[in-house]
Amino acid sequence: MKTDFDHYAEATQRRLFVSLRRLARKLYLRNPREWRKSADLLDEAMATIFSFDHGWRFDELDNRRDIAALMLAFEPDFAGDRVKAFIVGLSSMVQTAFGNQVGFYMLNELEPQAFYNAARNVEIAAWKLATARADDGTPLLLSNEMGEIINLSFEREFGRIIGILETLTDVVEIKTERAVVRIVQNLATAVFLPIP
Repeated sequence: MKTDFDHYAEATQRRLFVSLRRLARKLYLRNPREWRKSADLLDEAMATIFSFDHGWRFDELDNRRDIAALMLAFEPDFAGDRVKAFIVGLSSMVQTAFGNQVGFYMLNELEPQAFYNAARNVEIAAWKLATARADDGTPLLLSNEMGEIINLSFEREFGRIIGILETLTDVVEIKTERAVVRIVQNLATAVFLPIP
């Protein structure tokens, strides 16, 4: 049986993955050299990331997922597809926060701390994306653009993902009557939080 909350959790999960797909496409369009490392066409690279039949594990990422895949995207010596590592890291982390479930039923339990930590990790990932540089000072991945043309569409997408995760944190916290430990971090020194 499904409760109203189960339907809400499924709808919210779908919305998060729509945003993650949108973010992946935007990053690939801004960094075309990256999708060419994984596939001949941008849509093929996208399909590979979001096919779900591989358990978010890819040989070219040393089967890393969650925070480990995110960190790989920011390693200066990494020669693989940085967008893939970044999006696989974010997407698998979100899926881990959902207890690696796709369908939700009355007896499924979700952990509010997992969603809260995922929201904080998305904030950290967005900051790292904007500030990570190669040894020569060039950005590891291009995202927002400041200058004559201002493009903050990446920030809006990150904000949407963070907002959804924070709302889900509050709803699950009320439903389960489990309090969330809220942490304040300085982004410049922040570390990724584990997803319980």
